[in-house]
Amino acid sequence: MNFEPKWIAWETTRECNLTCVHCRSSACLGKYKDLDFSTEQGFSVIDQIASFAKPCLVLSGGEPLLRSDIFDLAYYGTKQGLRMALATNGTLIDDHTCQEIKKSGIQIVSLSLDGSNNVTHDNFRQQQGAFDATLQAAELLNKHHIPFIINSSFTQQNHHEIKETYALAKQLHATAWYMFMVVPTGRGHKLMQELLHDDKYDNALDWHYTMESEEEDMLVRPTCAPHYYRVRFEKNKFFGLNTKSRALSFSSGGSKGCIAGQSILTIDVTGNVHPCSYLPLSAGNIFESSLQDIWQNSEIFKNLRDFKKYKGKCGNCEYIKICGGCRARAHFMRDDYLAEEPLCHYTPKQLRGETSNTLQSS
Repeated sequence: MNFEPKWIAWETTRECNLTCVHCRSSACLGKYKDLDFSTEQGFSVIDQIASFAKPCLVLSGGEPLLRSDIFDLAYYGTKQGLRMALATNGTLIDDHTCQEIKKSGIQIVSLSLDGSNNVTHDNFRQQQGAFDATLQAAELLNKHHIPFIINSSFTQQNHHEIKETYALAKQLHATAWYMFMVVPTGRGHKLMQELLHDDKYDNALDWHYTMESEEEDMLVRPTCAPHYYRVRFEKNKFFGLNTKSRALSFSSGGSKGCIAGQSILTIDVTGNVHPCSYLPLSAGNIFESSLQDIWQNSEIFKNLRDFKKYKGKCGNCEYIKICGGCRARAHFMRDDYLAEEPLCHYTPKQLRGETSNTLQSS
């Protein structure tokens, strides 16, 4: 099978004005400033990417707006034919920033709202006023006709606000809303006991399926929740049945669950290449090897693409090719990125002694 990177998340800095409890890179101010690469090095990274693929390149962080050259990098990527996106916490957006976003060719911006009110969101972000600043950012992006996504991360602490947060995203006229299930990486490792699981997790996925079948204004998708695609398949019997929802054609996952190392990769601020933003295993370094060589020949990426190497329930599951289980959670909770998904309690038909028609979709 021909695997091609369709989405690349690029950690342009680990500097951040917030210290969010679930931050995958444990970003903060001051501590990581010396890690930032130069503008010229950034251009070389973009050249490497554009030399063999034309993915959507997400300028991420930390907080990318803390880089003085972030729009130079965005403009350069645009000129190289890449679809440029910006992932920001939203607190630093003003009219001038919006003008620079448009001039640089950035096509979409992502903001984060981890609750439906200032108490919940500010608690997640560990910064009073973060909620109001993000709402103002959404208002400014609408004013300047810049489409934006809202990402919302959920744990035991705030899952009761899932429906209200979705409603807020609609109220703000977001182009898309992604319901993230927190992965315990970076500072998020401290939330290991706060992860959604069992009935609360399944109830959230069931609610999302119903909501998605009725949603006509926004693109919607659960993220880092790969077994949603089993749920969706079981309810639909095949993908694409729901013509109202456009989420799967837009989202970074398409019509399958975990895509780490298959159609997505992450480049961290030091140049290390990872299968996704939440799986901190280095497949190589872009400042030492070509990205194309890493993508095509890394043992880690090859393993992720070979479902026969998956272990436990995942290795025996009829839904392995459309779900895949979260490889990052397997890494952190099972100490093996090829192990079974820790938060899935589905028992495959093969392990139940039933005949299974293995799904061939990938």
